[in-house]
Amino acid sequence: MAQSTSAPVTAFLRHHYRHFNAAALIDAADGYVRHLEAGNKMMITLAGAMSTAELGLSLAEMIRQDKVHAITCTGANLEEDIYNLVAHDHYARVPNYRDLTPQDEQALLEKHFNRVTDTCIPEAEAIRRIEKAILDEWTAADQAGESYFPHEFMYRILLSGKLEEFYQIDPKNSWMLAAAQKNLPIIVPGWEDSTTGNIFASHVIDGNIKNVHTVKGGIQYMMYLADHYTEVTKNSSMGFFQIGGGIAGDFPICVVPMLHQDLQRTEVPLWGYFCQISDSTTSYGSYSGAVPNEKITWGKLGIETPKYIIESDASIVAPLVFAIVLGQ
Repeated sequence: MAQSTSAPVTAFLRHHYRHFNAAALIDAADGYVRHLEAGNKMMITLAGAMSTAELGLSLAEMIRQDKVHAITCTGANLEEDIYNLVAHDHYARVPNYRDLTPQDEQALLEKHFNRVTDTCIPEAEAIRRIEKAILDEWTAADQAGESYFPHEFMYRILLSGKLEEFYQIDPKNSWMLAAAQKNLPIIVPGWEDSTTGNIFASHVIDGNIKNVHTVKGGIQYMMYLADHYTEVTKNSSMGFFQIGGGIAGDFPICVVPMLHQDLQRTEVPLWGYFCQISDSTTSYGSYSGAVPNEKITWGKLGIETPKYIIESDASIVAPLVFAIVLGQ
């Protein structure tokens, strides 16, 4: 592809990133661009704590420019982007986190800091601020006998404007806000394994929420994804850009074998592109460490599906791939 002086990041990468994982990054990004230029769609999956890594700095622009058309993420990534939006100035960074003693960790707990590697999330300013806003939405839906997906409740509190007074970053750097403004399809498997999921459970236990199904769960998400994937792939191919592994990656990719094998919808195409960024080395029985070709045996990818794997830190790699896709 042609170099462009108006795209300095891309020019730098093309000049220096020529071998090994660096070359894989270029190949994957170029494959992503080709996939979109052919009129196709892309899903991005977010594992780990990519929101706390502030991936929104690049992902939000990807959403605004229609470079991503659906997201599957953990409940942690769903909520932590909003935590960062409303409490960024109260976060604490611990560069020497590898040297912390158990006593140091206890001191952080007593200051109501929840540590994610080198970054500490402030409980009062982040978690409890979101709890108050979303509890109002849960309670209203519960009393009306309605139910919504976890991401839909998050969209409601963002679009209502009730959090705007607390914004501590430029809102254009929040990927959740960008997604809400586009009503982007989001799938959140295992949402209950998140701080907000735990909070919801506590309110059901204490009786504030009467119906546990006020927040829809994983089976309903799979049904939603099956309908969405079937509809989208009538006219285009859906690609799969996987950041990390775990349930955020395995849950959505399984929609294709489910459609084929369990629903006999054999006319639905396989995923049309696959890339995984992972620092998990190939290992015995590991999903995150499985090579892409293993997915052929599960009916997720085909022999001809473009497949890429970049074995590196996603907090470094993903913004660089996005820069190429965005033409930066």
